[in-house]
Amino acid sequence: MKFIDEAIIRVQAGNGGPGSISFRREKYIPRGGPDGGDGGRGGSVYLVGHEGINTLADFQTQRKFRATHGTGGRSKDRTGASGGDLEVPVPTGTRVFADETGELIGDVTCHAERLLVAAGGEGGKGNVRFKSSTNRAPRQSSPGTPGESRPLRLELVVLADVGLLGLPNAGKSTLIRAVSAARPKVADYPFTTLYPNLGVVALEAHRSFVMADIPGLIEGAADGAGLGIRFLKHLRRTRLLLHLVDVAPLVDGADPLTDCKAIIGELARFSPDLADKERWLVLNKSDLLTEDDLAGVREHIVAGLDWSGPVYSISALSGAGTRALMGAIMRRLEALQAVVEEVEE
Repeated sequence: MKFIDEAIIRVQAGNGGPGSISFRREKYIPRGGPDGGDGGRGGSVYLVGHEGINTLADFQTQRKFRATHGTGGRSKDRTGASGGDLEVPVPTGTRVFADETGELIGDVTCHAERLLVAAGGEGGKGNVRFKSSTNRAPRQSSPGTPGESRPLRLELVVLADVGLLGLPNAGKSTLIRAVSAARPKVADYPFTTLYPNLGVVALEAHRSFVMADIPGLIEGAADGAGLGIRFLKHLRRTRLLLHLVDVAPLVDGADPLTDCKAIIGELARFSPDLADKERWLVLNKSDLLTEDDLAGVREHIVAGLDWSGPVYSISALSGAGTRALMGAIMRRLEALQAVVEEVEE
């Protein structure tokens, strides 16, 4: 299935039903007075998180969603039936914007979470509501109010603990294949990854995390080069970034330090907050270098970036070093979660 991460839809809540004009007419009860009931409330539209949905592809074919109207009031002071609420399932991680203003309406981040996006109209008042000491037989009622109607822009941001960042062919897809059950496309040409892939890395029972592989960046991505920066938003929710660097090109005269700086620059141009997120440096394809050459490349990159964070050397293809890296990630995520729980207490 093609990965769709944006969609425009229109939601229409139900209108409130009109109030009733009615008078009580029963034997032996003359001048029974008004007994027209209120109209029913219109149905509202909710977006509901569903963990079984992975894309917004369904919204490419169905774009309009309408809740039912409330019915009119009835005699004997009976309120009309309310319209049924409409629940529209969306993937967890969906951000909802008002399409006309760009205002963020809400964020659906977990399964079964409900977000009100269009409120139903109020039911109109029946004539019994207009009865007074000076108006004993009112022949007036009020119509129901219309339900809200608006176009919405849905934006899916995948929910992952760890995000992979790097140039095309840095080995991101190979790594996620090696450590999880995800099977993204892998080939020896750029941009084999055309949309985000998620993989669950399970170390042991009850110890796992989700890793996201996004299409690779190239210099000038912020200006639209390559696949641009469209998919960088999927790294916003991650707690940790892995910057994969292909160290093999140094043999061919290319400098991975230059590539590192290009990626970091594009990241900062896209979002300073994302650039400040915790990031680890992962030197991939280390099996193609000797130990001395690898040590030299590592020193060259660390010094050139003035890097003070963690640095790991792995081979995603052979699996060398990946187990140690995944274990370190798991421990770091558990430490971050412990801090969050301590603050909440």
